[in-house]
Amino acid sequence: MTLHHVSHGEGIPVLALHGWSPDHRLMTGCLEPIFADLPGYRRLYPDLPGMGQSPAGSIDSSDGIQAAVEEFIDAEIGAEPFVLIGESYGGYLSRGLIAKRPEQILGLGLICSIGIELENADRTVPDHVVLQSDPGVLDGLTEQQVGDFTEITVVQTAETYRHYQDDVVPGLDAADTEAMERIRKNWALTIAPESGPRYERPSLILCGRQDSVTGYEDLYPLLHHYPRATYAVLDMAGHNLQIEQPGLLAALVREWLGRVAREAG
Repeated sequence: MTLHHVSHGEGIPVLALHGWSPDHRLMTGCLEPIFADLPGYRRLYPDLPGMGQSPAGSIDSSDGIQAAVEEFIDAEIGAEPFVLIGESYGGYLSRGLIAKRPEQILGLGLICSIGIELENADRTVPDHVVLQSDPGVLDGLTEQQVGDFTEITVVQTAETYRHYQDDVVPGLDAADTEAMERIRKNWALTIAPESGPRYERPSLILCGRQDSVTGYEDLYPLLHHYPRATYAVLDMAGHNLQIEQPGLLAALVREWLGRVAREAG
């Protein structure tokens, strides 16, 4: 399977995997501003099967999605060491890749990743709250637009709405819902994340304190497996942490990349 993707820059490969339903724009929107002044990285942003412009074909499981990602790695990166970043479901896949390719991955970054509980109903998450809502931000929106934006958003400002519209909505609109329903029935990876040895390279685990989708508590038990991980829980951040706390995201990602670069030599 050939995954649609975009690529920017030259240097050490950085593979960024988006979450369930959106597409690569979720990752380019939050990461490209960070890499703008960090030369020496080749950023690869694929659309996962059934999402964006990547067809699902006959894929009917997360194993199939992971296999497609591994084919993409082999085709675009080969045996070269690379940096891995995953958001939400993309974080789950990234953890699965660590179990299969620990020696090739120079560093792992997780943003609002799925934690120890895969299924939504089993997760420990806070109730959804709104901590900032600017006057007039919802004026002129349709009922559907208001519902979609406010469902999980903690910081409801004109800026977060703009990023939501640019980075998230296009992927949601393009998703193959029929294929995703089929895949969703076989969501667990056969080779479970954290099933191999501890991952001893620099890692970053970012969680939103108000994330009502994946939460933050289910990521804490992973720390024993990632002894070089920074674990940060950001206030005023829900499952859209990347657009609600872009400044902290940038600072923490840059620090983590610095640790990765030092150890990579």
